[in-house]
Amino acid sequence: MIRRTQAERSDETTGRLVRAARELFGAHGYTLTSIDAVAAAAGVTKGAAYHHFNGKVALFRAAFVGEQEEVAAALERAALSEADPWAALRRGCRTFLERCLDPGFRQIVLLDAPSVLGWETVREIEYGHTLRVLLAGLQLATADGLATDGDLAGAGGRVADGDLPIRAQLVFGALCEGGMLLARSADPAADLPRIAAEADRFLAALRP
Repeated sequence: MIRRTQAERSDETTGRLVRAARELFGAHGYTLTSIDAVAAAAGVTKGAAYHHFNGKVALFRAAFVGEQEEVAAALERAALSEADPWAALRRGCRTFLERCLDPGFRQIVLLDAPSVLGWETVREIEYGHTLRVLLAGLQLATADGLATDGDLAGAGGRVADGDLPIRAQLVFGALCEGGMLLARSADPAADLPRIAAEADRFLAALRP
């Protein structure tokens, strides 16, 4: 029998707590979810939960990061399924909006995270995940239209390389607003095609 190290046991406990936190925070929201409930769902004691996370906010942050990691991976897979960079960018944006149909994702990422973690923390985490993937997609999609050192920035419809992070954040903001529309919709699945179509029009306007 192979004995696990203390680090391996600690990682397993942390993983169980984060999975339980994502499930409960996603189902019931931050306010109605207690650390006791998360610990019980993970099959550990409340003391063990506090050993790994110093409070409810820290546990929620880990759940938020988990959601970001998962959606970023989904965006990357979606982009790889398209040969054309602009098609890949559109597919990625559509994938993000589709992810917003998931009640747990909407609750954690769109509804609770800004108030629980604050916008600065939320954006900092997103910069390393969803926003990072979006920026990479924009860089590939606009590669032929990037302004060189000898060009005036943006001249002739060309995009200055330094402007891409601004554009990425504007696109991401629009997608998040689309997600909020879905979060508050009485029929998110029915509204998805219209919101996705508007996102496509927004992207088309940015194309060099």
